[in-house]
Amino acid sequence: MANATAAHDGRPARQVRAYVREDLTGRDGWTRLLSLVENDHREAMGERDTLRAQELALIGMNDTDRRTAAKALRVGRSAAQHAKAAQKLDDAALRRTAAAGMDLEQTAQLADVEHVRGAEHRLLRALKRDQDEGAGGRGHWDQELALLRAEQADTDARAQAEAELQAAGIPLLRQARYGHKDPSRPLAELTTGLGNPLGEDNHRGCPGHSARLDDEHRPVWHCADPAAYGHKVRPQPKKPRTENDEERAAERARILACNRAWKAAAGPRQEFVKRLVRGKTLPEEARVFAQQTLLDLPRFYGKWADRRSTATLAALLGAHDPAKETPSALAAHLPKARLANMLFAHVAAAFEDDLREPKKFDTGRMTQVYLWASPDPLQAAYLLLLETLGQADHGSYQLSEVEQQAVTAHRPHTTAA
Repeated sequence: MANATAAHDGRPARQVRAYVREDLTGRDGWTRLLSLVENDHREAMGERDTLRAQELALIGMNDTDRRTAAKALRVGRSAAQHAKAAQKLDDAALRRTAAAGMDLEQTAQLADVEHVRGAEHRLLRALKRDQDEGAGGRGHWDQELALLRAEQADTDARAQAEAELQAAGIPLLRQARYGHKDPSRPLAELTTGLGNPLGEDNHRGCPGHSARLDDEHRPVWHCADPAAYGHKVRPQPKKPRTENDEERAAERARILACNRAWKAAAGPRQEFVKRLVRGKTLPEEARVFAQQTLLDLPRFYGKWADRRSTATLAALLGAHDPAKETPSALAAHLPKARLANMLFAHVAAAFEDDLREPKKFDTGRMTQVYLWASPDPLQAAYLLLLETLGQADHGSYQLSEVEQQAVTAHRPHTTAA
């Protein structure tokens, strides 16, 4: 091939010495890997070339060779998929991630959330926090990634809601430009010309039928111009906007952000619990905590057991499909020495279900509470236990910012106000 190219270009043909590797016949993936190793020692090989070479090499191997190659490259068994995903980043981003020390999986995860505003900066900051602690964990990274994925899911949900309105032919109202008055009104504030209520059903035929999306991306039906289409505004006293209104709006925004962060934090937390449950030896602190909960039978634990909902427990025990696999069947495959692991999984599942929703009714205080603002002592003790175990495991798990906020008053060196 080289000589044919030389002849075409008018250059002299030469013979080049080569080794014939008969052991590589039919093993294209391994051949590409050896080529990658050789090229990796050359100065001109860029990050994108490396990712592409890893992907091609690992995809072309059988399972045995892939395991050997992944170990040689010090990457995970899913490295081929990670390499393919990471290539979605542009060259400048790939250079920054390599310089910061992101591994292949982290680079692929950044590519998944790169469209969230500030994602790269936030993940680089989380990576540096993990590196500065020097324990080799990625607890801060996991928490920031979970929050970015929650924000991306929120953006995707809004995009889906907007697409559904567009498909139904319903205009989505935007904020009026600066200096322009917005004539639209929610249907709840309007009546027909005869004073009858307006709703989606009897307003659908109006040319001004439109919508805005609320904080949870549900449509709030509007008329784009009630005066033009013969509707009346319900008589309501006009209240001047006050400082309290602005404070309430700011508090509403804070509640939405904290609720989203609380739900996002459940992902890294449960992944850490799974690792504890799958470990050969359960940390002593976890065993003692589970034993105490089982023996004391706190109220929430009994209510959880009465519901007989085992999906979370099955997930913590490693089920591929928690809705179909039973905890007892999963536990049957575990050795007797893992009894403490199973008991901890049982207790942790009760806590995880109890912490799932950020707002709940506290029967002890007989009021609605936000858990990120006021968890009960047992909930805080569970979170603090996981924090301690994560720090002991080389920082592999860290509490998220919203969880840190929740447990502040329950730390041993602090007292509630």
